[in-house]
Amino acid sequence: MFEKKIGWEFDNTYSKLSKNMFSKLSPVPVKEPNLVLFNHALSKELGLNFSEIDDKELALIFSGNKLPEGSETFAQAYAGHQFGHFTILGDGRALTMGEHVSKNKKRYDIQFKGSGITPYSRNADGRAALGPMLREYIISEAMHSLKIASTRSLALVSTGEEVIRETNLDGAILTRVASSHIRVGTFQYALISEDKEDLKKLFNYTVERHYPHIKKRENSALELLKIVLEKQIDLVCDWMRVGFVHGVMNTDNMTVSGETIDYGPCAFMDKYDPKTVFSSIDHYGRYAYCNQPLVAKWNLERFAETLLPLINENNKKAVKIATDVLNEFPKKYKISWLKMMRNKLGIVNESNQDEELIIELLKWMHQNQADYTNTFCYLMGELKQQSKIYNNKEFTSWKKKWENRVKEKNNSVEKSLSIMLKTNPRIIPRNYLVEETINDVVEKKDFVKIKDFLKVLQNPYSNLYYLAKYQSLPPANTKKYVTFCGT
Repeated sequence: MFEKKIGWEFDNTYSKLSKNMFSKLSPVPVKEPNLVLFNHALSKELGLNFSEIDDKELALIFSGNKLPEGSETFAQAYAGHQFGHFTILGDGRALTMGEHVSKNKKRYDIQFKGSGITPYSRNADGRAALGPMLREYIISEAMHSLKIASTRSLALVSTGEEVIRETNLDGAILTRVASSHIRVGTFQYALISEDKEDLKKLFNYTVERHYPHIKKRENSALELLKIVLEKQIDLVCDWMRVGFVHGVMNTDNMTVSGETIDYGPCAFMDKYDPKTVFSSIDHYGRYAYCNQPLVAKWNLERFAETLLPLINENNKKAVKIATDVLNEFPKKYKISWLKMMRNKLGIVNESNQDEELIIELLKWMHQNQADYTNTFCYLMGELKQQSKIYNNKEFTSWKKKWENRVKEKNNSVEKSLSIMLKTNPRIIPRNYLVEETINDVVEKKDFVKIKDFLKVLQNPYSNLYYLAKYQSLPPANTKKYVTFCGT
């Protein structure tokens, strides 16, 4: 019934891999599913038509209580280094519904999150609470609008059941969309599989699905390492560009597609501090804002280890070849980061003095507890809030140097501003606003604020009349912001 109206086009290829790599099972039915949020814009991008489907039917579909024809639900197996420690993992509360192929031939995983116990649940309940799923919905969609590669949110359903954490919480299921859920941790799992063919099969599958152009290269395993390295550099630079702190950069949360995945303890930096940490369990700052490039490299090293048997039969040679690629990371990242920061400052041409100018600004921001996003808005003339901090003598002195730098080689101010406006968001999902929005839904069953917030977050680079409200900093007496993983 649903597939005729909606237009699902399932072509489930991952489940053709070795049975060691996944477990087929159905979602655990929920008591009373109700639609909380539905992403109509995303459904259109997927080529799906839900116009004839009412909210009750949508809730049945996206709770997993009534699956569309052609779906083939399974939980993926994978491993991962969590805070540096290796462990066997898997989808402990997620099930892939299937792979939908859109009209433009793009392939997407459609995945439930919070759909019940799986073989990988490790004594957990396999469920999700409404609050954390609202967070993932809000932040993942905001990231997409910020032009950052990300998994996305299609639907959010409450279950009519409670989940037990520190207290009893409302249960929910999020439907997540990704180009795939293949992670570094997936390769780590395949490497230690009893079936020695699993690694090669996963590699071939990944190349075919994401990077078919490297299939005929002389050393396609090495090419895959190079591509994923570039993808991660681009992704982390984008995170740094908007002050995003992922919070849990374990190898099982690093996709080979280069998409941001897992929005548990993530948050956005307000006052600039390179050591910013929000996660309640990151006691030593392993995943702090400034460490994200270092962790990305560390994760890539773990990825390279899985590819060694495919890079060269001689392990010593394979290590040497992979190491040469990995050693390029610092240089490549710095080039990419400097380019990104030049764009944030509207600097058109390169100069050896640019890094010094950039570092001087960041140091001033850190010492004066200046807001990261709003500082660049101020430089663009787009800050709607008054702030005396920018009257600081050190800042005005730096600003003159920056203005002179921008004008070098007859560059026009208009051209610089155009670059800045495309690079610097006027608004981000401010942490306190995210919490207020989630609280309105969870505690008050009030959906007005979240619908308005999601609409605003769709246009982070636009000059909208209500900007001032969303550029406002949290109240001065606000406690230190802490986030939790939701499990």
